[in-house]
Amino acid sequence: MKLTLGTVQFGLPYGIAGNESKVSKTEVEAILALANKHGIDTLDTAVLYGESEAILGSIGVRGWQVVTKLPTIPDHVDVSKWIRQQVTESLSRLCITELSGLLLHRPEQLLVKGIRKEIVSTLCDLKSNGIVEKIGISIYGPEELDHLSNFMDFDIVQAPFSVIDRRMLKSGWLEKLKNNDVEFHARSIFLQGLLLQSKEMQANKFGSWQALWDTWDKWLLDNKVTPLETCLRYPLSFDEIDKVVVGVDNVTQFSEIISATNGEVPIIPDALYTNDVNLLNPTYW
Repeated sequence: MKLTLGTVQFGLPYGIAGNESKVSKTEVEAILALANKHGIDTLDTAVLYGESEAILGSIGVRGWQVVTKLPTIPDHVDVSKWIRQQVTESLSRLCITELSGLLLHRPEQLLVKGIRKEIVSTLCDLKSNGIVEKIGISIYGPEELDHLSNFMDFDIVQAPFSVIDRRMLKSGWLEKLKNNDVEFHARSIFLQGLLLQSKEMQANKFGSWQALWDTWDKWLLDNKVTPLETCLRYPLSFDEIDKVVVGVDNVTQFSEIISATNGEVPIIPDALYTNDVNLLNPTYW
């Protein structure tokens, strides 16, 4: 199954429509059990996701494909030693011996000439020694790949992709990654829940894009599909997309997501596309 379970909510309160508190351990156990039942075998986490790794480790994730991410590398450290230490600590928290994937959460550091070589060589060494199966980067947009692809060979690229955010497709990078046997993991398919909210709730903070919300609501009505169905089925329909990351707050929500994946999605019009990073990048909110 293409769905990957995002785990930021397990360690932190998250998302514009999310809970004010992180998901309880009991609920996480139930969510993992449901994922396992439906053949979902990949977990997406990160050092920066609060207690996410520790919660997963305490429950037990042996047999799962676990992808985690390195935080920003501090100044004035032994880069190789620091990366290895972070990986060792992640494995310890997760109670596993190897990672399915290790991504740079701040890949722009590859542009820093003084540490670039150490970053790449250390990641490649971790991979060759079997501690990490695949290495890659988590980015905000395709323009980052224009530069970063010159300095490292990726096994995985994770980036936003949604009904309104098709920059990876329109830039040609989605096809290029597929042609180079690089996995693409789509995230932010709900834009932190914004695409699932009512027009009234969207307008409260995002009224500048009212025309987009009006088009979205009309299209959904005309095509007799729900926001949840559309947001899921659209990225899942692409052969070039290997994994679609979804985060959930509870079992009921997760069950609804799994059910909504089945079915066709109508053609998405260009009127629903935007490349406005002020909307697409939550760091600007």
